[in-house]
Amino acid sequence: MEDRNNVTEFILLGLSTNKKLRILCFLFFLLCYLAIWLGNLIILISITGSQLVNQPMYFFLNFLAVSDLFYTSTVTPKLMSNLITEKQVISYNNCMTQLFTTHFFGGIEVFILTGMAYDRYVAICKPLHYSIIMNRQRCNSILIASCAGGLLHALGLFLLTIFLPFCGPNEIDHYFCDVYPLLKLACTDTHNIGFLVIANSGLMGLVIFVVLMASYFLILYNVRACYAESRRKALSTCSSHITVVILFFAPVIFVYIRPATTLPEDKVFTLFYTIIVPMLNPLIYTLRNTEMKNAIKSVCCSERFWEGKLTT
Repeated sequence: MEDRNNVTEFILLGLSTNKKLRILCFLFFLLCYLAIWLGNLIILISITGSQLVNQPMYFFLNFLAVSDLFYTSTVTPKLMSNLITEKQVISYNNCMTQLFTTHFFGGIEVFILTGMAYDRYVAICKPLHYSIIMNRQRCNSILIASCAGGLLHALGLFLLTIFLPFCGPNEIDHYFCDVYPLLKLACTDTHNIGFLVIANSGLMGLVIFVVLMASYFLILYNVRACYAESRRKALSTCSSHITVVILFFAPVIFVYIRPATTLPEDKVFTLFYTIIVPMLNPLIYTLRNTEMKNAIKSVCCSERFWEGKLTT
C-alpha cells in the first residue's frame, strides 16, 4: 500500500472553471455570507436581549443561530477565496480539519432541529405539563446531547477517512473536503467504508427526518379538534420548523443515502444545506413569528441598545 503522505495537498475543482461565472458566484456567496452573519446576529442579539431567552423554543433557536454561523464558516470563506484565486489548493491537514468541523457543526444542527421539534410536540400536545417537561435542565441536556451527537458523527467520518492512503491523483471534484469525493481518491478499496458512511450520514439523516416528520404529523393530529385560532397558531409555529427541516434534510439524504459515488448535482444540493439554509433560517424564523419580530423591535428601539452604540 502506498504511503498516504505522497499527497500533501488537494486541488479543489470548485463549482466552475469559467472566470466570469466564478466572479458572479463570488459576489453571490459574499452576499449570502453577509446575510447569514447579519440575520443570525440579529436573532442572537434579539433573543439574548429579551425575555425570549427564557423560553425553550428560543433557547434552542439561539444555539441554532450559533451553529449556523460556525457551520457555514467552515465552508463558505474557503469557497469564496478559491473562486478568485488561480491555485485552488487545500493542505492535507486543513482538508481533514474541514471534513471534521463541517460534519461536527452540521451534526449539532441536525440534533438541535430534533430538540426544537420535541419542544414543539410537548408545547402543543402536552401544554399542561410543558413547563415541567421542558425545564432549563432538560433544555441543557438536549443541547449537550446535540453536541455529543455531532461529535460522534464527525469523529466517525473523520476516523474512516484519516487512515485512508492517498497516493494520487489529488483533485477533489467539489468545493470543499467531503467524505465521498475523498473516498474516490483513496488508492485502496473503499467499498465497505462507503457502507459505513451511508450508515453514519445517510441512514442517520433519513431516520431523523422520518422521526421529525412523524412528530409534526402527531402535532397536526392532536390539534385537529382545537379551536380555529389555536389550530392556526400551532400550524404557523410548526410550518417554520417543517420548512427548515425539508430544506436541510432533503439534499442531505440525496447526497449520503446512496453508495459512495459522486454526481455533478451533488455540488448544487450541498450548497443548500451548507449556505442556503443557514441564510434562510433567520428569515423563516422571524418573518412568520410575531414574538421574534417584537423582540427585534424592542431591542433595536431600546435606549440601552443605542446608548451602547453611541458610546462605542
